[in-house]
Amino acid sequence: QVQLVESGGGLVQAGGSLRLSCAASGRTYSSYIMAWFRQAPGKEREFVARINWSGGITYYADPVKGRFTISRDNAKNTVYLQMNSLKPEDTAVYYCAATSRSTAVARAYEYDYWGQGTQVTVSS
Repeated sequence: QVQLVESGGGLVQAGGSLRLSCAASGRTYSSYIMAWFRQAPGKEREFVARINWSGGITYYADPVKGRFTISRDNAKNTVYLQMNSLKPEDTAVYYCAATSRSTAVARAYEYDYWGQGTQVTVSS
């Protein structure tokens, strides 16, 4: 079992930055694939970024490439999402997710554990 708790969301102006954190509990956290998804009002949940257990392999959705960076600190059981050059279209609830499936990348159904979400609002 893995429990996930996100933090770091808030209100920021366009062009600004935020860093989201996801604290995980569970003995096998370090072996899990971790990801961030987001869901805007009236839209489906969409993939944002994914990182493997060692932190050496990352994937990003096209809309966030070059602006967002996913990282993890296994000693602290925490995964991060650094978001720079934020745009109003980045406004959403951001969710942290975890899975033991090594092939999981961008599909929400591949992830077994989810946090409660943290709101990110970008004003124009």
